[in-house]
Amino acid sequence: MSRRLAFLAVATGVIALAACDPAQPPEPADAPPEAPATAITPTAAADIPEAVRAVVLAARPGMVIAEGELKEREGRRYYDVEGTLDGAELELDLLETPAGWQVVEIQRDLPWTAVPAPVRAAAGAARAGFVPVRIIESVQTGDGAVIYELFADGQPATPALEVRSAGGRVEVLTETWPH
Repeated sequence: MSRRLAFLAVATGVIALAACDPAQPPEPADAPPEAPATAITPTAAADIPEAVRAVVLAARPGMVIAEGELKEREGRRYYDVEGTLDGAELELDLLETPAGWQVVEIQRDLPWTAVPAPVRAAAGAARAGFVPVRIIESVQTGDGAVIYELFADGQPATPALEVRSAGGRVEVLTETWPH
C-alpha cells in the first residue's frame, strides 16, 4: 500500500471513530455565523437621549422604557431600547442615520411552538434535530421581513441559526443579519 493510501485509510478510520463517539454532540452542517465585534455602553432609562426616546415612543406609543444600550459596530451606531407595552416585553433597535435615529427592527422573545411551521422546517432541514432554547423574532421595519434568531443551549451570545421569512419565502441565512 502506498504511503498516501495508508495515510488516507488511517485518517478515514480516525474520522469514523470520532463520528461514533456518543459523548460528543453532532456537529452542525454549517458553523453558526460569527457576530461582528461590538462596543456596548449600557444606558439607564433616564439617560437615553431625548431624540432616541421620541422615536421609540412614536413607533410604540405607551411603551414603558426600562433601559437601553448604545452599540457601535462596523461603523454604525445603534440604540437598543428595552421596555414593556401592555405587559409584553419589547426591544426596539434604532440605527443612527444622517436623517436621525430610525427604528430598524422590533424584537420579542417567542416560544418555539409560536414560530411559523415553515421557519421550524427550514431550521430542521439546516440542522437536523435542532431545537433552540431561545427564539427572538425581529420584525424589520424597512421591508417587513422577519428574522428568527435561534439560540442553542450554551450559546447565549450568538444565534446558532438565523432564518429569514419574507414575502412567502423562508431561507436560512449564511451570514449574520446586519442589524
